[in-house]
Formats: sequence, structure tokens, C-alpha cells
Amino acid sequence: MAKRMTEKEKARVARVMALLDQEYGTDYRCYLNHETPWQLLIATMLSAQCTDARVNLVTKELFVKYPTLEAFAEADLKELEKDIKSTGFYHNKAKNIIACTKRLVEAYDGEVPSSIEDLTSLAGVGRKTANVIRGNIFHEASIVVDTHVKRISKKLRFTTEDDPEKIEFDLMKVLPKDHWILYNIHIITLGRTICKARNPKCGECFLREECPEWGGKKATS
Repeated sequence: MAKRMTEKEKARVARVMALLDQEYGTDYRCYLNHETPWQLLIATMLSAQCTDARVNLVTKELFVKYPTLEAFAEADLKELEKDIKSTGFYHNKAKNIIACTKRLVEAYDGEVPSSIEDLTSLAGVGRKTANVIRGNIFHEASIVVDTHVKRISKKLRFTTEDDPEKIEFDLMKVLPKDHWILYNIHIITLGRTICKARNPKCGECFLREECPEWGGKKATS
């Protein structure tokens, strides 16, 4: 859809946005617990291939043990690996967290930068993590493509791509800019409760009349 949108398609996007707002509201919220920008950065790095609930359990103690950015930068690699082991991929995550926090201390005076270029120059920080920071900390319009956004956006025919970065750019063309941050928040909630990967509750979904997949199911039922 992203390449050329007809007026009909634009109208459907607008209806989807309105239904999401109606169901979930328009308040911004972050599912990863944090008190500072650098804490959110680390929590987001830990969330790769891990649930937010697990990350929040880990960071509850982690941020007490390492109360400052400098503490992470000076952390022992093997010890940090043990601290974050339950989040998975802990070898790379620990290595990247130490390298990332060292660079923040040395090159950015301990401040998390706001630009996509600066953020993605940090170890272990890709566009998804960078956009989480830009949206939640700096309130910059940004689209975060996680597994829920990827799967449901394809169901809604907002994109046909599989690469997260290509999906991000497709969604930037399709979605109104004032909903870029909200869309991720809404779709995560939808994906966890109704539009589940294994057993979607299509009959209960408030978006079903706007979903091409639901239309196909009705036609073959």
C-alpha cells in the first residue's frame, strides 16, 4: 500500500487510527520501566528477543546494582552477563551495554543523544531501539517496528515488506505523523490481547471490518 495510496485506502487508514484511538485512548505510555533516558536505552537493548515483563523483572535489581551510567561503563563483563542472563543473548547484550555506556560517558558527557544518527552509532543500538528513545524520551515522531507491528501491519496491508527498516519507511508514508508513536503503543496492546500470532481472536477484534484478512475469512466461511 505504501507506494501509492488511493483515496479509499487513505480513508481506511484514517478509520483504523480512529478505532485504535477509541479503543485504547491517546495517552503515551512505555511498557519498559525506567526513570532516566539511559535506563530506557539499556532496558530497550535488553528487550531484544525478550518480553518486556522479563526485562522489567531484571532491571528492577539491575538498576539498583548499577545506579549510574558510569557503573555500567565500568562493569565486569562476566558479572554483567550473569545479571542479565535471563533476557537471552546475554553475551552480546552485556558487551554492547558496556561499550554503549562507555561511549555515552566519553563522547556525550553522559547524556543520551536525540538524533537517529548518533543513537545508531552506539554499540547494540539499531533503528528500533533508537526510535523507542526518540519517541519516549524526546517525543520525536518515530515508528518502532517490533514483532507485533511487523505482523499486524502486514495483516492490515499497510506494508508487504519483511525487513523492519523497510516496514518503518512504508509506515511513515501510510500513517499520519501524529500517530507514529501511538501506533506502536496501540498495536503492541492489540497484538498481546486480541491479534495474537498463534490464536488471533478475529471475531472479537474491533478492527475486523477494516482488516483484509478478516474479509477473506468471511468470504471462505
